[in-house]
Amino acid sequence: MDETGSRETFTHEGTLGIEEEFYIVDEYGRPTSGTDELVYESEPPAVLEDRLDHELFKCVIETQTPRIDDPGRAREQFSTVRDALVDHASDHGFGIAAAGLHPLAKWRELEHAEKPRYRAQLDRIKYPQHRNTTAGLHIHVGVDDADKAVWIANELRWHLPLMLALSANSPYWNGFDTGLQSARAKIFEGLPNTGMPTAFEDYEAFERYERRMIETGSIDDRGELWFDVRPHSGLGTVEVRAPDGQADPDRVMAFVEYTHALVADLGARYEDGESGTAMGRELLDESKWRAIRHGRDAELLVPDEEDPQAVETLVQRECDRLGVDGLRRLVDAESGASQQRRLRSDSVVELCHSLRLDEQ
Repeated sequence: MDETGSRETFTHEGTLGIEEEFYIVDEYGRPTSGTDELVYESEPPAVLEDRLDHELFKCVIETQTPRIDDPGRAREQFSTVRDALVDHASDHGFGIAAAGLHPLAKWRELEHAEKPRYRAQLDRIKYPQHRNTTAGLHIHVGVDDADKAVWIANELRWHLPLMLALSANSPYWNGFDTGLQSARAKIFEGLPNTGMPTAFEDYEAFERYERRMIETGSIDDRGELWFDVRPHSGLGTVEVRAPDGQADPDRVMAFVEYTHALVADLGARYEDGESGTAMGRELLDESKWRAIRHGRDAELLVPDEEDPQAVETLVQRECDRLGVDGLRRLVDAESGASQQRRLRSDSVVELCHSLRLDEQ
């Protein structure tokens, strides 16, 4: 990975990319080491060439779609990559599961990857990275101007708690019910350079920050800025990293649809010369905390309104404003966290099966 990116990468408007982190599981749905076999010791299907990587733990694997130039083909290309991963894993005796945290993942009992980049992180960050069994959904949208991308990322911040609340799918940590709807988000915040970023004046300001972090040894490369949203200076995108991992493809596509519509809307507002929204990180952090704790039942803080707003109210507003429908279905459906708790009360096996992609 290049240490830093460049404003020259921001050339494509409205393209999409979808990254998903998954758990490799055994026949019982329990997390198990498998990245050596799936990434290094076998030849993945052609569609996964350069689209498959492992994460910090050997039980976590990541896929990336190719750049999707036609958003109308997003589901097709996303499904092709998912299906190829499931088939590839099955051929080697594994299953693939998705959630923000696997309910049975106990970090002290799981193997870390041997990749030098991750070994360096473990040595530098210590405990917070050693326990980082999280898995998320990352959505990239292309932006054709670097300063515009920074402005969009700034404005997207207040939308992130809504996405997190609707995606909350990680109530269990180390086998215990945390009382949270998204324990993943709170566990991940234990790492440096995570959570809600500050607002940057323009791309030059963001680039100065990125370079200083590298030059001072705070990070090894730009990929270690793990904020909930960031201008991706290597791909020329705005990357949203707030949602928990999802097993249901319909849920993934609802977040893709919403993120794409948001970036398009904000890009147009930037072009019209709209000023940015003044909102302190403290309020953003509070809104995110409400999403972590209460999920879909949260009342979130929003700009220009004194009273917190229910998730359902915000969803109706956003869907009407942007002309999207996927989020409405998420409000009406059982949340991932609620489903996990319901199934856990019946059977651990049933819960684990509900997270597997081949059971969807």
